[in-house]
Amino acid sequence: MRMFSLLIFLVILGVGMGLAQLFYGVTANAESFAIAGVAFLLAALAASSIQVADQWERVIVLRLGRFHSLRGPGLFFIIPFIDVMPYWIDIRVISASFNAEKTLTKDTVPVDVDAVLFWQVVDPQKAALDVADYRSAISWASQTALRDVIGKTMLSNMLEGREQISNELQRIIDARTEPWGIHVISVEIKDVRIPPALEDAMSMQAQAERERQARVILGDSERQVAEKFAEAARTYANDPVALHLRAMNMLYEGLKDNATIVIVPSSAVETMQLGNMAGMTALSMGIANEMAIKTKEKI
Repeated sequence: MRMFSLLIFLVILGVGMGLAQLFYGVTANAESFAIAGVAFLLAALAASSIQVADQWERVIVLRLGRFHSLRGPGLFFIIPFIDVMPYWIDIRVISASFNAEKTLTKDTVPVDVDAVLFWQVVDPQKAALDVADYRSAISWASQTALRDVIGKTMLSNMLEGREQISNELQRIIDARTEPWGIHVISVEIKDVRIPPALEDAMSMQAQAERERQARVILGDSERQVAEKFAEAARTYANDPVALHLRAMNMLYEGLKDNATIVIVPSSAVETMQLGNMAGMTALSMGIANEMAIKTKEKI
């Protein structure tokens, strides 16, 4: 019994007991018992006839077994023993989890898929009269639809296109539940689990693909470097002075970081015109002394 009905029952019963005490006092006699009994019956009938539905509830009222009306929200009245209320239907948005275990994809891979369904009763009369248990019916319709979609989808598409699968599931489930007065708002795929062996194989495949891409990028970088070197060679071939200055700069940079440098006599050294060994030695000693002075100043 709901709180408002209970309150009506207690008020009417209290009034009856008060009248019995007012007319007959505290003496226990047949008249006082009769008034108390009548008050009890009236209180029970009033409490049964007065009903209150919450804002999100709709009540199906059957009169002598036939649909009579849809009541709520708020206060409404029924005829006791003639009207019955078999369903109090919640019209708020409801979430329900469902899954499909060990279901084969189109490429025969067993997967476990978990999803969440958001739905709402938009026609309480159909939900109550056209299906025996609309909650169980929605659950089974969702599971069968999920298995159908998985069986028609490749594993790669399932892993990459969850949004597309969710939209397809929403369309299928909504088409099945619309005759029951139920609207599917959305379907969300939570998780797709694949066998561990296949997961390891896919990880190795992804690693190999990343390595292949790294090698392709490295090869392309080498090609670009070779093109730049060829362009620089053409520039230095037409300007020997620029080549000599570049060679001196390279020598200076090498000696600046490390005062000891070994130059092997070769045609490249002669081409860059780095000079004789005495000049290079003097340059090396000068740079070493300069570095030593800077080190002492820092100390």
